Amino acid sequence: SSNKKRVKVYARFRPTSKFSHDNISFDKDGKVINIHARKNVSSEVVNNQLLNWSFRVDGILHNASQDQVYDTVASDMTLNTLEGFNSTLLAYGQTGAGKTFTITGATENYKHRGLIPRAIAQVFRSVEERSDHAVQIQISYFEIYNETMFDLLSTLPESETASTYDSKLTIVEGEDGSVCIKGLSMHQANNEGEALNYLFEGETNRAIASHALNKNSSRSHCIFTIHVRSKSRTESNAKYIHSKLNLVDLAGSERIGKTGSDGLIKREAMYINKSLTFLEQTVIALADKNREHIPFRQTKLTHALKDSIGGKCFTTMIANVYGEASQLEETVSTLRFALRMMRIPVQPAITEHYDPWLLVQEMEKEIMHLKQELEMNNTLANRSQISYDMLSESQIADINKQVRMYLQRKTTEIDVRNLRQMNMVFEQFRNVITEMEQDIKDRFRSKFVLLDKSDSEALIALQKAGIPLDEDGNYLGSTQAAAHGGGKQKHPTSPKRRSGKKSRAGGSPTHRAPISPSLPAPGDHGPKGIKSGAAHSQVVTAQTDGAESTKKDECSVSGELLVDDRSHSRPSTPPPRPVAFENFKKEQGCEIYRILNENKSHLQSKKQIVHNLAHAVNATKHMIDGTRMALERKQNERYEQGEFVNEEGETVIDEEEFQLITQLKNLKQTYRHDYEELRNVKSEIDYCQKLVKQCTQRLVLEFDNWYSESYMQKNGEANPLSWSVPKPGVQHPMRLQLANIPLSSEDEQDKFQRLQETMLGDQEEIAFQNARMRVHRRKVNEQAMNQAQPARRL
Repeated sequence: SSNKKRVKVYARFRPTSKFSHDNISFDKDGKVINIHARKNVSSEVVNNQLLNWSFRVDGILHNASQDQVYDTVASDMTLNTLEGFNSTLLAYGQTGAGKTFTITGATENYKHRGLIPRAIAQVFRSVEERSDHAVQIQISYFEIYNETMFDLLSTLPESETASTYDSKLTIVEGEDGSVCIKGLSMHQANNEGEALNYLFEGETNRAIASHALNKNSSRSHCIFTIHVRSKSRTESNAKYIHSKLNLVDLAGSERIGKTGSDGLIKREAMYINKSLTFLEQTVIALADKNREHIPFRQTKLTHALKDSIGGKCFTTMIANVYGEASQLEETVSTLRFALRMMRIPVQPAITEHYDPWLLVQEMEKEIMHLKQELEMNNTLANRSQISYDMLSESQIADINKQVRMYLQRKTTEIDVRNLRQMNMVFEQFRNVITEMEQDIKDRFRSKFVLLDKSDSEALIALQKAGIPLDEDGNYLGSTQAAAHGGGKQKHPTSPKRRSGKKSRAGGSPTHRAPISPSLPAPGDHGPKGIKSGAAHSQVVTAQTDGAESTKKDECSVSGELLVDDRSHSRPSTPPPRPVAFENFKKEQGCEIYRILNENKSHLQSKKQIVHNLAHAVNATKHMIDGTRMALERKQNERYEQGEFVNEEGETVIDEEEFQLITQLKNLKQTYRHDYEELRNVKSEIDYCQKLVKQCTQRLVLEFDNWYSESYMQKNGEANPLSWSVPKPGVQHPMRLQLANIPLSSEDEQDKFQRLQETMLGDQEEIAFQNARMRVHRRKVNEQAMNQAQPARRL
């Protein structure tokens, strides 16, 4: 019973021909390790050092195969993960003791595969057996190298994360104490083969190095996690289980004197030993029942394993030991750490969650049930006319009509039957008042152009446009402008008008139409100006369309003539590419070039709209800040003078404060509307930029093909396996014609798969070998592509 309440520890000895039988022995029960060290008699000083140790663990794995290790240590943990428990398996020990071989195994031999491939196979076997559960499997894999976390699966082509292998990850803690790695990619695995692909992909990205004790020493701590999300198919509740299985390959502790490391490898060893030391301190703190603070945040390793060591998680550690006489001191140190791990208590618990969408559906059913009970109570109380449903469009329109009649003094009361209708009455009051205010603003803007004097950028833009303004932003008449600027009088004088903080010379910051560069003459009127402008716009559009149609006809005619001329004769010396490109845009590529120019013009207009909207949003934000400050000052004055409360206990405010509140609310609504429109236009700009890029690429590609066919080939034919020879000083894209090469009906991959199916009988072994070959083939192709790219000369 005590084993179920603490961390389990197993000791695995690395097979070696130099095993020290004189120093290491085991008891018959297979759980006690006895170590005896010989006393150093050559030293003249008194040596009272301890020479005999005895360590009791949960099991000893001496000369054990990979199958025995998995069945003893990890098989039950994998099943517990599928049941909903979090589980963690750590491999700890000195460098070269076999930690990576235990966790990952050797990919060259299927029988030597480690705990991770075996756990993956067992997970998917168990999923197939659990037909009454819908199970989703996800894989994540990251390493901690020199106190920096890296995603080992971010190099996959199908990875959805924007991060690369060089980007850093961060640790985020949840309210329930769970740990999440922000930026870590999660990959869906639908079968065993896909999960093994992710394992082999991460293995190729790990940091390894060579030293005296290990030719392939891991230089980082790696954590491979299998995430399981399971939901019952038979139960109709919203509960589901989310658990994870962490398989941790810790970097080995090193002694610089034995490994002979220097330079970068020495620096890596310092980081490894530091993180393992802090891990030991954390383990000691967890084993102490009287300890209040646990130093999880000292290193990235302990912080990432905060919810995986002890607590509600099944935790097991494999102490990998190097059983030679020269490594006796490191063996004792590893087994001491194992005893400390065994003192950590655990209380595993199933991690249950609830689907929010299903909870919403259950709440909606409960609401319908409560509504039915209310309707029944109202019927028994003779109040059947009361309804608790949402108001229909006709009911809302009827309330709006009653509100308008009330404002026009045609009625003195409004029919209200429940709280929902009362709220709708107030909302319709607000909508009607907002429409009235907007109507007044539109009438005012049809006669004047408003400008905020505090907006210095708008004032400077108007002055550059030629509109006479004084230093305070007031519009100057013709005489005043002549006197102010030293110019001559051109128009009759007009008196200066001021209205609060607005003037007739500017534009409203929330007005999204472009500001007119000049003020209308006294005799002009709004409707006439609008009609004449519309007519002018129609004329210009018609002329433009006519010019474009004429240009298309000319382009088609010139293209036909050029084809005829080119079929008869071809110049002996090809023209320069820039000159040929200009001719191509006017003749064969005129249609693509026209579409490109239209897209560029459309993109430029959208950018101008974004500029105006951004200016309006910023101006509205400044006005919101100013209104909020004025409202705060007004509220502070009311607090200092004392608040007035009516008979119902509500606070009474004056008219000025009410206007500030209304103005602030309207400004916020305008700000949200403008900001949303700004986001929409920006998305349109992204689409336009994509179209411009596609048109440009298409134009260049068509020109390259036309130029090669017209000037770079002789007699209209080319060697199917020869590269085009460029002219001196001219760069051309390389093309390789493979049309005449006969292809085999069965490639090497098909032959390999057919051979595998005949030689390998185990389906799990076939998935293992296929995953390893796919990852290896992709890496080779990437290296070949990188080497095949020619270097550019500057």
